[in-house]
Amino acid sequence: MTQPPKGSTAPPGRATPTMPAVPPQPGPPGPPGGPAGPRTDPSAPARRTAWAEGVDRLRAAATTEPGRLRIIGALLALLVVAFGAVTAWQMTERAAAADDVLHSSQPLSASAADIYRSLADANTAASSGFLAGGQETKASRDRYELDIRTAAAKLITAANSSKPGSPSAKTITKLNRLLPEYKGLIERARANNRQGYPLGGAYLRYANDKMQHEMLPAAEDLYKRENQRLGSDYADAKPYPWAAIGLGVLALGGLVWAQRRNYRRTNRVLNQGMVAASAAATVVLLWLVVGHSIARAGLDESYDHGVRSLNVLHDARIASLKARGNENLTLVSRGAETKTLADGKTTVDLYDYDFQQDMKTLTKGLAKAAELSDDAAGETPVKAATANMKVWKSRHADAREADNGGDYQGALDLVIGSDKVKPTGECFDGVDKNLEKALDHEQAEFKQAAGDGLDAMTGLPVGAAVLAVLAAAGAVLGIGRRLSEYR
Repeated sequence: MTQPPKGSTAPPGRATPTMPAVPPQPGPPGPPGGPAGPRTDPSAPARRTAWAEGVDRLRAAATTEPGRLRIIGALLALLVVAFGAVTAWQMTERAAAADDVLHSSQPLSASAADIYRSLADANTAASSGFLAGGQETKASRDRYELDIRTAAAKLITAANSSKPGSPSAKTITKLNRLLPEYKGLIERARANNRQGYPLGGAYLRYANDKMQHEMLPAAEDLYKRENQRLGSDYADAKPYPWAAIGLGVLALGGLVWAQRRNYRRTNRVLNQGMVAASAAATVVLLWLVVGHSIARAGLDESYDHGVRSLNVLHDARIASLKARGNENLTLVSRGAETKTLADGKTTVDLYDYDFQQDMKTLTKGLAKAAELSDDAAGETPVKAATANMKVWKSRHADAREADNGGDYQGALDLVIGSDKVKPTGECFDGVDKNLEKALDHEQAEFKQAAGDGLDAMTGLPVGAAVLAVLAAAGAVLGIGRRLSEYR
């Protein structure tokens, strides 16, 4: 009989299987104030942004020659394109302003002066016809009607060219409203005058007051506004494009530096792409400086020998028209309108006083116009107008002497003419016609000079943009040719 072994050792047999060890798993974070969860290794590097990585790659590329060449090429192309864009922008603005000077603001200024002249001449013609007696002459009537039609047509042109709601548009509206009122008063004066009623003189003076105190000041305001607009267009067209010139010098300097750098590293004198880019940039820069200088000179000449002379001649012609109107009204009113001078004691005829002031303005204007005349064609009619003015003053003095002496008919003959004496009206017509010749000459000189200035800018904006693109392409191709040596 077998006996079990003695002792505490277990008998041999099949071993009990054991489970493999499981590594500890991270659990959910403990509650606040409890034991902290697992932490990120502080020694691990932080994740970098795409921008920072790009900067690092760019910095690394810049340490190599191909990388440097790519950066240089990009900067040169950007600089040249910016030069072309700024040149095109600035010269487009200046060319547009020069075009406005030639085709918009100056013609409108001349039209405004013609409106003033037509209104003043119509008033003069009306008073001259009144002095002729019950039946005015056909020439006087035709002149009055022509002036009224001219003023109405010029007002339509000015209205089409003015901005709605602008001060000029409001002034034109006012003149369009006053013109029919003035015509109505003139017709009443004419009707009463034909019937021999003294009321005709009152209507004529009332019409003259409306013209002198409402219509002509409004026309003068329109003329001044258009002159201001003309001056503004000149101010926009003449300044040098310093931004474009500065960028051009910078771009050309960058191209020269890049070629010198290339020569120092390769001993190659020429790089075809870079040479083409430099040539294109040089052409644009020279075209810009020379073209704008010629344009500026033309605009300066058009102002000094055109606009300034035109303004002086317009003012002189207006003064002569006002003087003629006041001379006629002196005889129409027959002392009904008076003026007390500054001393408070002397009383003079209102219209004769205004005549004297207008003649002073005319004298100064003709003297200034003679100074501004730069050739015989412009100086000759001014001298002729001055001679006519001197005779006018002399005849007017004789007329006033006759009128003050009680010889009204003699004074009337000296003003409107007769078979025996030559009138002041003949002198006035000589002044007016000669000033018109001088105005036509100065207007032609203005158009020639301003047109030359505008022509100097023609094609510059487009040409600068095209050449700048070609220069940028040349710079990129030149750098690309150098980069190909590293492949």
